[in-house]
Amino acid sequence: MQRACSYPLLLLYLLYFLNFLYLQILMIHANRLRWLILTLMVVFLDRLSKAAIEAKTAEGWRHELIHNFIYLVHSKNPGIAFSIFADSNSHWVRYLLIAGSLVVIAIIAWYLVAADGVSSRAAAGLALLLGGATGNLTDRVLHGAVTDFFEVLFGSYRYPAFNVADSAITIGAILILLDLLFSKPSRPNAPNKAR
Repeated sequence: MQRACSYPLLLLYLLYFLNFLYLQILMIHANRLRWLILTLMVVFLDRLSKAAIEAKTAEGWRHELIHNFIYLVHSKNPGIAFSIFADSNSHWVRYLLIAGSLVVIAIIAWYLVAADGVSSRAAAGLALLLGGATGNLTDRVLHGAVTDFFEVLFGSYRYPAFNVADSAITIGAILILLDLLFSKPSRPNAPNKAR
């Protein structure tokens, strides 16, 4: 009888602890939570654009927007970037990609909200990475593959099809790289010399 009563109490303590952690993060880095709005916008626009392509076209559809340059397409990529693992028929690959995406999303979300010394440029990059990874993970969970719909030709080279989430990931990575290359390193305060 006592064992049954301890579960609600344990759950109450767990909820109290999680609420305490949430409030600590809010107090320390509340201004960074605004970047999650950018993340949500990326996820929303990604899902909206993919849903429009999925509803209006069949897989394999192709339409030229700019002659020999930009095409709208409807393709599915069960693999990762540049169709790596796309030919694998193993369900384990899908589950590993989902698990890997969840780990990456958790790390990026934690770093965005809780890490010290993150500039606005890096925070924007992290928010874009988080939105892109979440958008593609949503596709992978719902459909087993990611819907891509933009294709670009550079002469005879056909760049692999991509989507809004892929674009957000690319822009986010560029912002983080720029921040790493061009941010001023913080120096610890030098001790005052006595005169």
